[in-house]
Amino acid sequence: MAKPTGFMEYEREVGEERPLTERVRDWQPIHLHHDEAKLHTQAARCMDCGIPFCHKGQIINGMTSGCPINNLIPEWNDLVYQGLWREAYDRLSKTNNFPEFTGLVCPAPCEAACTLGITNPPVTIKNIEYAIIEKAYAEGWVQLEIPARRTGKKVAVIGSGPAGLACADQLNRVGHSVTVYERADRIGGLLMYGIPNMKLDKQLVQRRIDVMAAAGITFLTNQEVGRDVSAEALQAEYDAIVLCTGATRPRDMAAPGREAAGIHFAVDYLHGNTKALLDSDQYSVGSSQFISAAGKDVIVIGGGDTGTDCVASALRQGCRSLTQFEILPQPPLSRPANNPWPQWPRTLKTDYGQEEAAALFGTDPRQFCVMTKRFVADEAGQLTAVQTVQVEWASNGDGRPHLHEIPGTEKMWPAQLVLLAMGFLGPENPLLAQLGVAQDGQNVGAGYGRFQTNIPHIFAAGDARRGQSLVVWAINEGRGAAREVDRWLMGKTDLS
Repeated sequence: MAKPTGFMEYEREVGEERPLTERVRDWQPIHLHHDEAKLHTQAARCMDCGIPFCHKGQIINGMTSGCPINNLIPEWNDLVYQGLWREAYDRLSKTNNFPEFTGLVCPAPCEAACTLGITNPPVTIKNIEYAIIEKAYAEGWVQLEIPARRTGKKVAVIGSGPAGLACADQLNRVGHSVTVYERADRIGGLLMYGIPNMKLDKQLVQRRIDVMAAAGITFLTNQEVGRDVSAEALQAEYDAIVLCTGATRPRDMAAPGREAAGIHFAVDYLHGNTKALLDSDQYSVGSSQFISAAGKDVIVIGGGDTGTDCVASALRQGCRSLTQFEILPQPPLSRPANNPWPQWPRTLKTDYGQEEAAALFGTDPRQFCVMTKRFVADEAGQLTAVQTVQVEWASNGDGRPHLHEIPGTEKMWPAQLVLLAMGFLGPENPLLAQLGVAQDGQNVGAGYGRFQTNIPHIFAAGDARRGQSLVVWAINEGRGAAREVDRWLMGKTDLS
């Protein structure tokens, strides 16, 4: 694929970003468009590896390796190298409904599984993917997927995140009439309100939604099924229902003092911040949904992508200091022996938020092996500090690591704002109970591959079904659920 000797001739170059100290002063996208000549060179690095692990998503040792939506990566790399951008877009759009989203926010498990990555830095797959879709929009290649005929079947998709949008897009293409219900005031789910604007420009989200609406999909906002629309009415009106509500129950912390004012879930902080930005192009500090870090000592508890987004947002709001707690040890700089290719590399990753914090405050904000013991508040109930203790992970003789506190390592950290970014526990239960849908542990009970719940005409996909996961897995599941809904409605399906 591409240039046979390209991987030996060219070094990996990722797309440029805006300067760190400049971009923290606004909420505009941090990524700059990659030079087309450089993209040509980077695509040339895609080697003729024989068995491309990059385009086959699988779970290895608990982590994703390769692309869950089976993007035809070597094919469109070769086409970009040849300058055949339109053909590259055609290949990309066969498997991915939303390359503009995955090209920006996906952690790129495809690159982790790139064969070149065994001995050299992998191909810049993510940069090339984003460049293809942006060129497609610029050239007018992104056309409306309007079906030649309608089937007469009506499908309700509950939730407008990546799983719901992918499901709706696929079902509309084969002629079903699709209505997407969203309880927020804007369509997009976590794409709109869970990811900050500098990481995923909301104009890109709205651009895709406008295309889908023009193709015939109906979007209803401020409509919470189970409250604004009854579950009974929904079942009476639609031939099939797809639950794509996400895993929206945040993990809480039971430490003493949790009730202090100034402790918030990350999802509430990020949602309110983006909503204020979109509503007025400036901050509406008086809004009850707006949580400001301005002038405060901020602590983010949790080391994942959501925690990073909180770090970056607090910096832009003008926090006084910033610290990020992670209870796990610091990952190694290179792969350990028990983490071989093509597993996802469990190595230290410095993301955009940590880079920005280091540029402003002179040091990485992360503190590893730190456990929160209690929250301290003043007489008015306002948070003033967080007490922590250092921990270590050691085996108790059973071969598994266990957490142990290290005596004498207690520390008090000043804090007026704490953001809890410790993950999610699954979908909210009231709607599932109203519909009579069974759960598999915390999630909706619907087997992967069939996506059908215990109620034959109700299906589920995305985080609501599999638990908190990646945007690219949500697209995989939305497409899969659409395929099975179409099969159930029509007796057969042409959807992949």
